[in-house]
Amino acid sequence: MAREKKPRTESNKGATLGFEAKLWAAADALRGSMDPGEYKHVVLGLIFLKYISDAFEEQHAKLEAERAHGADPEDPDEYRGAEHPVFWVPPEARWLHLKAQAKQPTIGQIVDDAMAGIERDNPVLKGVLPKDYARPVLDKQRLGQLIDLVSNITVGDTESRSKDVLGRVYEYFLSQFASAEGKKGGEFYTPRCVVKLLVEMLEPYQGRVYDPCCGSSGMFVQSVEFIRAHAKGNGNGGKARADISIYGQESNYTTWRLAQMNLAIRGIEGQIAQGDTFHNDRFPDLKADTILANPPFNVSDWRGELMREDKRWKYGVPPAGNANFAWVEHIVHHLAPTGHAGFVLANGSMSSNQSGEGEIRKNIIEADLVDCMVALPGQLFYSTQIPACLWFLARNKAGQPPSPRPPGHPPPSGRGDGGEGEPAQRLRDRRGEVLFLDARKMGRLVDRTHRELTDEDIGRLTSTYHAWRGEKGPGEYADKPGFCKSATLDEIRKHGHVLTPGRYVGAEAQEDDGEPFEVKMKRLAMALRGQQEEAARLDADIAANLKELGYGE
Repeated sequence: MAREKKPRTESNKGATLGFEAKLWAAADALRGSMDPGEYKHVVLGLIFLKYISDAFEEQHAKLEAERAHGADPEDPDEYRGAEHPVFWVPPEARWLHLKAQAKQPTIGQIVDDAMAGIERDNPVLKGVLPKDYARPVLDKQRLGQLIDLVSNITVGDTESRSKDVLGRVYEYFLSQFASAEGKKGGEFYTPRCVVKLLVEMLEPYQGRVYDPCCGSSGMFVQSVEFIRAHAKGNGNGGKARADISIYGQESNYTTWRLAQMNLAIRGIEGQIAQGDTFHNDRFPDLKADTILANPPFNVSDWRGELMREDKRWKYGVPPAGNANFAWVEHIVHHLAPTGHAGFVLANGSMSSNQSGEGEIRKNIIEADLVDCMVALPGQLFYSTQIPACLWFLARNKAGQPPSPRPPGHPPPSGRGDGGEGEPAQRLRDRRGEVLFLDARKMGRLVDRTHRELTDEDIGRLTSTYHAWRGEKGPGEYADKPGFCKSATLDEIRKHGHVLTPGRYVGAEAQEDDGEPFEVKMKRLAMALRGQQEEAARLDADIAANLKELGYGE
């Protein structure tokens, strides 16, 4: 097995920032009887408004100080054309104005007017912000208290942006709302550790990145964070521009709005379309270099019976009663000639033979598209207790280069010595091979019902995959019983084209304690007889006690 990499980015911040837990507790206390699904838009909308107002006020103060030199703090172009552009915030939407009016019974309409004003003056946000704070069901006294609470955090100034304070608070709140909503929460949030594993495995340094069911855009955020985290020594303090083009689609309108806000607060540009990916593919001609996705599991009402002749079903027509392989074939359809993909699916996708699914899986395997399979531990997802796995596909396994690094991005972990803008080296020829990784025993419980993969777990999985692909940094790959196995297509055929890692990796090797077998058996037999004698004595004592109580035979 490969030498394990030390985690290459700072520790997971999905659940630990410090004040965000206190902020969440206070905000949740103000929720009252409102459904979490509704309340999240109330809270996240206000946090977004506070962010753009903080950034605006900081720039406003700079322009005020330069007024004598011709600066105009009330000119929107001064903000849009700044070195670090910020959203223009009209007077009625500035946070100080909202805070001053927080105790007024009309505060709901005041917030709605603020949201409308920001959308009016910033077309990129048109249709994105929530504008229903005036509705009667929303308690205006609690809304005022929530505004006071959000007023106590600074999220949009330069220092906060450099630490991504808002992004981390926003993500923390998304995860907490997902937990509170249970199954529905999985529609907009994929746990950070799962997203991070997908991104670290595929390393999307450059090119077109696509998510056909993007939820709140977590895959894109993590991809950009990955690039920035690896941009060291480039003379710009690590603030590298992400050289990727983002394409996403989300069917749920309210989730699409979350996605737009999630990208906007981090200054990430992307084309996020709203609509049904199967019936209204908004990027029909897109060929992506990297595809990352967490499709909904086992969807039965995707209206597949209306699409029997769709051109995407190259490897077989997916069953109308389950969309799992419709997602797989949609992803394959959108892969560029050297593209690769990583996505989450229910475990059943690895072995099901129902309604033609086994034949589709067989055809995909025989086309040599499957690069790696990962069995995940349970309890990772808020939306389901169904066991899940990761599929990694590669359109070309013949030794093509990894994703090329743009200038200023050194090879991570000493991987190769290619020049700037060039790949470090070609990957090895992996045709006819599939890597199986069994991660079911990994992770740690963060509460009674949820588990997360640690940075060490992610590092071990990614370094093993990268070593198997032939990258230099992680060291030499070797099979390890119970954890990883490089299997040939012939081996997979013998297993009936089932892709469950446990079938291939086998059992974990047990350490030899050096005790001879005969000696061990005598010792264990003696211990067993002793335990049996002790059990008989206890049974006799219990019988005697029952007899004293009048319940004996």
